Amino acid sequence: MPTGTDTVAAERPDAGTPAARLRLSRRHALQLGAAWGWGLAVPLHAAWAASASPLRLAAAWQQEDGSYRIGVLESTAGRETPLRAVHALDIPTRAHGLCPLPDGSIAAASRRPGDWLVRWWPGSARAPVWQWSDGSRSFNGHVIASPDGRRLYTTETDTDTGRSFVVQRDLERLDTVLEWPTQGIDAHELIWDHRNPADGVPTLLVANGGVPTAPETGRVKRALDTMDSSIVRLHGRTGEVMGQWRLDDRRLSLRHLAWNPQGTVLGIALQAEHADPPARDAAPVLALFDGAALRTASPAPGSLRGYGGSIAATPAGWAVSCPRAQGLATFGARGEWRALVPLAEVCALAVRENALWAAGLDRTLEDAQGAAPQSHAHRGTLAGARIDNHWYPAPHSG
Repeated sequence: MPTGTDTVAAERPDAGTPAARLRLSRRHALQLGAAWGWGLAVPLHAAWAASASPLRLAAAWQQEDGSYRIGVLESTAGRETPLRAVHALDIPTRAHGLCPLPDGSIAAASRRPGDWLVRWWPGSARAPVWQWSDGSRSFNGHVIASPDGRRLYTTETDTDTGRSFVVQRDLERLDTVLEWPTQGIDAHELIWDHRNPADGVPTLLVANGGVPTAPETGRVKRALDTMDSSIVRLHGRTGEVMGQWRLDDRRLSLRHLAWNPQGTVLGIALQAEHADPPARDAAPVLALFDGAALRTASPAPGSLRGYGGSIAATPAGWAVSCPRAQGLATFGARGEWRALVPLAEVCALAVRENALWAAGLDRTLEDAQGAAPQSHAHRGTLAGARIDNHWYPAPHSG
């Protein structure tokens, strides 16, 4: 692991207000990269240097001052060590999903309706590669790599029609190579299915969130009575539609995805859009898909506020972060209700060596499904920061 400090990027001159950051243009972002470098140096402490096996997570977060970053966070498993940032990159607006790549780089997509995609090499002098929307499409917050690692795939929305697409992009330039319609709107997370290949290649599962919005109003929801959320299976080479599944309750938006450890059942985090507040508060936050049927899991005995922020699975079962309920909803492997683990504003979930790491407002729980989770306080530049919905185990680099 690196010792000393990494390269430092100074604060931006336009960092006075969050609104100013949101107005960051393509030209300004590139100028900032050239002028201040592409990484933020965060001191590494001697206690970390002595650690044999630290955990690293690729994450996105909002600083206490309102600025946004992606980066690599680190702590040590099994010890009461803090969670700190060891690499960070200033970004123009909020990021959402990230994709650590085998060469140590990280791809990140802007939150919907987003206008940028970036590939960045933490701890390296290599400049990030940015791709900016031309206005005809918006990024929907998620990016993954192809099974062979040679391409990236993003979910995107046509700003004129509202239709969603999976877009295959060149790994080096991030240019569009081809695109496939997802047979829906508000496409969100996508994931490969290696157990159900077609013509020898994995198929692609995409969650169409189904929530209608309009380009002129951004994320404002409208006409929710027309919601049409689904899981769609696409051929991994041609994009041909091979199946589409919906829940009976059309006001449940299917959004985030995770496989069980065996890769046989897909867990889906749900977000309820019911007009009636009691119905919304009582709505389930987990659905399960076995390749043939889609169903909701057991209801919780109390309200989860109808909002699943992220999802993960371990041999102990499923976990769905519920920031509005201030806790982590846990389920058995078949979707039976277990318990709510209290954690303020919990959202990001990641699994390392079968242990679940869950990020809350000011601390992270290691082995969050276990009988005695280990707490890791957020320190350094993470103090007061808000980690976004997702984080992912990341390789060591730099």
